[in-house]
Amino acid sequence: MEHEFWHERWEKSQIGFHEGTVNQYLHDHWPELAGQGTEAVFVPLCGKAHDMWWLHDRGHPIIGVELSDIACKDFFEEAGEKAKVHPGEPFTTFKHDDLQIWCGDFFQLVPDDLKHIRLVYDRAALIALPPEMRKGYVDHLTAIIPDGTRILLITLDYDSNEMQGPPFNVSDEEVFQLYSEDYEVNHVLKRDMAHDNPFAKRRGLRNGAAESVFTLTKK
Repeated sequence: MEHEFWHERWEKSQIGFHEGTVNQYLHDHWPELAGQGTEAVFVPLCGKAHDMWWLHDRGHPIIGVELSDIACKDFFEEAGEKAKVHPGEPFTTFKHDDLQIWCGDFFQLVPDDLKHIRLVYDRAALIALPPEMRKGYVDHLTAIIPDGTRILLITLDYDSNEMQGPPFNVSDEEVFQLYSEDYEVNHVLKRDMAHDNPFAKRRGLRNGAAESVFTLTKK
């Protein structure tokens, strides 16, 4: 999972992980996590997810981080919005109003970057990573977000013999193993994906898949 892997995916538009619509679990479960507040939200490995516009429309300032500049440009262009681009190191910033995407490596973020963050939305970060990278991701996320930060985490589990990620299968047990030491973990929902689901059909998941929703609070 080197940087070039992701750059090549975006260059070739091999982005089956991109939903192209607002995630239903975000729509259904965000109020449980955020209430009526408009606290700042961090979206790791955000791609060009429409979910960020949905969150922004509800008053949340947004910081997403994304490796691909193609994804960053497409996010604003496809919405018909213009972003101010500020080149820099280690991140080039794309900004529209109080919605920002930082183009660069997630692992270059430091606590000062996210000191104002109180909420995190992860639909496509944890499941984008192979098993050997997940602990490093969780450890770094834990190091850069403030105590008390709340996370909405959505995962996907399937028979890994039927499909090669990304997105990768992450079991509920692995979520507890990764997060329980530093977070209060609440398993909100588990739902089987229908066999005729377009994603399951496209990726050849004959045995289906299951999606889980978690809310996490950093201790």
